[in-house]
Amino acid sequence: MFVDDATGKLMELRFVRSESAFTYFEALALYLRQHGAPVAFYSDKHSVFRVAKKDARGGQGMTQFGRAPSELSIEILCANSSQAKGRVERMNRTLQDRLVKELRLGGIDDMAAGNAFLPTFMEHYNARFAIVPARPDDLHRSINLAPDRLNEILCKREQRYVASQLTFSFERQRIMLVETEVTRGLAGRYVETYAYADGRLDVRWKGHSLPYRVFDKDQRVSHAAIIDNKRLGDVLAYIKERQEQQTKPAVKTNSEKIGYKPRGRKPGKRTDFMTDPAIIARRRQALSQQSAVEQGQSYPARLNGE
Repeated sequence: MFVDDATGKLMELRFVRSESAFTYFEALALYLRQHGAPVAFYSDKHSVFRVAKKDARGGQGMTQFGRAPSELSIEILCANSSQAKGRVERMNRTLQDRLVKELRLGGIDDMAAGNAFLPTFMEHYNARFAIVPARPDDLHRSINLAPDRLNEILCKREQRYVASQLTFSFERQRIMLVETEVTRGLAGRYVETYAYADGRLDVRWKGHSLPYRVFDKDQRVSHAAIIDNKRLGDVLAYIKERQEQQTKPAVKTNSEKIGYKPRGRKPGKRTDFMTDPAIIARRRQALSQQSAVEQGQSYPARLNGE
């Protein structure tokens, strides 16, 4: 939601599933095409607008959304409290009451129909509640940019390090650059990624788009995955197929678990303790000594002079 602080007019209004950089990019694009670039935006301290950590390593001290207005010469001012931006807070309270009732009266119950209804609602609302500003000057500036250039600004841009195999990671995916005369020398360098709201990804080096292939690293369904009911059957079939492909784990013995390794035999002929004459003689001597002790007799002489 964008509200003009001087007049209280609703400048842009949009239903989205979540508050993210991409949804703000979409709303900002609509705002700029219709009204032009303002001097500044006055917002709260949401993480979309400002970097919360003072010692953040990346981002050049600004968020993805903060970078876009900066390139368009638009300042972002963050309020210290809700009371500091009271006009927006009062507008939120009004919309949560009046807009909900208008949607109910219109029988609108989905996001697409709601967004289609919002321009008409804003027109009627502004005609009734907007006030005359103290100064009639419109400080919006026209955006003299090509649509492609504006899309390049209103997107997520990051730098990625290219490994020796011309690959880099992006959003749990492995990106491999197609080997060309340009990409051969990019190993060990940084390329720039342009991620757009519609899901497109553009990889560039000094302004030149680079061909690439995508290898998905996340090939399994995690235990904490959130699955839509409409996709549950396909997901279960996929899980069953993956389970059938997996090999059964080998069951280890306790000796294998603790890392025990049996000792090998010593070199040479192994002694047979059942038929060896010396062993038999020693066994007999030990038995005779035991019998003599039990009968209180003296020990017999040892065999073989022992």
